[in-house]
Amino acid sequence: MDTTVRQILERKGHVAHGVRPDATVLDALSIMAEHDIGSVLVTDANDRLLGMFTERDYARKVVLKGLVSRDVRVSELMTPNPCTVSPSSTVEEVMNTMTENRFRHLPVVERGRIVGIVTIGDMVKAVLSHQEQTIRQLSSYIAGDMTNE
Repeated sequence: MDTTVRQILERKGHVAHGVRPDATVLDALSIMAEHDIGSVLVTDANDRLLGMFTERDYARKVVLKGLVSRDVRVSELMTPNPCTVSPSSTVEEVMNTMTENRFRHLPVVERGRIVGIVTIGDMVKAVLSHQEQTIRQLSSYIAGDMTNE
């Protein structure tokens, strides 16, 4: 399977929602709820990637510690310097990275610039699409062979 992150982003879009480090956790959660997403990128004024804040960060670092979402800054709880992938990365490479590191979201960076984000759901969808295409091709081949006998 040679599907790349670039191909996935072409289908799903390049939008990656973010917040500044001084945003509150409540601000980040509001953006996540508004866009029905599980993470936001944390960027500086030049849109350079500083970190990532996810639902998992919220559950483990805010709720379990009894912190108040409107009083805590994203910079205090974000995952700094997150692992990234490039648009040329393959689905297989990304799936391996996600599985080995237990990530569900990976920023896509090209030449130091954020160009999107991919999720485990995107990877599963790409794998299923590839499998469906293979099944169709095999079914067509078998049906074609049987009519030639």
